[in-house]
Amino acid sequence: MTLRSLVLRGLLPGAGLLLAAVLASLLLGAGEVGPGRALAALLGGADGDARFTVLELRLPRTLVAVAVGVALGVAGALLQAAARNPLAEPGLLGVSAGASFAVVVALVLGASAATLGPYVAVLGAGAGCLLALAAARLRGAGDDPVRLVLAGAAFSGLMAAGSSVMLLVDARAADEIRFWTIGSVAGRELADLWAVVPVVGLGLLLAVLVARSLTALSLGDDVATGLGHRPGRVRALAVTSVALLVGGATALAGPVAFVGLVVPFAARALVGPDLRRLLAVSVFIGPATVLTADVVSRLVARPYEMPLGVMTALLGAPVLVAVVRSHRLPSL
Repeated sequence: MTLRSLVLRGLLPGAGLLLAAVLASLLLGAGEVGPGRALAALLGGADGDARFTVLELRLPRTLVAVAVGVALGVAGALLQAAARNPLAEPGLLGVSAGASFAVVVALVLGASAATLGPYVAVLGAGAGCLLALAAARLRGAGDDPVRLVLAGAAFSGLMAAGSSVMLLVDARAADEIRFWTIGSVAGRELADLWAVVPVVGLGLLLAVLVARSLTALSLGDDVATGLGHRPGRVRALAVTSVALLVGGATALAGPVAFVGLVVPFAARALVGPDLRRLLAVSVFIGPATVLTADVVSRLVARPYEMPLGVMTALLGAPVLVAVVRSHRLPSL
């Protein structure tokens, strides 16, 4: 695929979807500020309530959702390439659950989610990545995507049970812990975003550096070694990148499943299996997916909102079922 084809078939459609999702996120909400007043606020007019809603509530929420979408979209593409399994996804394999559980334990022990949350989440995500890759290399699991998902579901269930136990241990932290078990971008502030920017930025940098080598690994370890790559080192860098990205996203929004599954599949349909192209397109499709789910979550139960994690599960689960039932798993 030429650069022109990449731009026309992947980057431009992705950028268009992202722009539409950003505008929808700023203009639509569960409250009383409708699209007209929101647009006026963006243009410098409108009343104080509308300006506060758009600039102080919706704008930070939108930026947080963009960061979460970029992180999870890129992490999903990397994890699928590292595990050589098209159903490998941070939420399905328990990587997000590991990050969430680590933060819950830290909260119960008295740590501050604002200061230590991103780093504790990275450690939990790293442990989840290692378990996911270990499961992928077990006899039978690595060749059967469904078995890998089942192993991840078991690990996620274990982590969820652990979080429930923490609720019993420290009932005073119940509200804060509940955030780390569901996932949401509501109420997040710009300070929360800036706290994880270094973590996510480092994860993205590692993803760019390891993309070419991971593409070679798709041909097999022996072939990649013959081409001058070191499979163990490449996978270690990929795991580090995924841990940073998923840890940062979880620190911002809690566990958000299925984004890392849907985004690479959509990107692969547009630009093919090359990981470098997938990463470039995922940077646009990832945040567009999260923003769309967030906007829908605001509108389906007005004047209340559904948690983002619930909405992404409702939107992503049918995609997973359709892929498994069709048995048309694209090669990586």
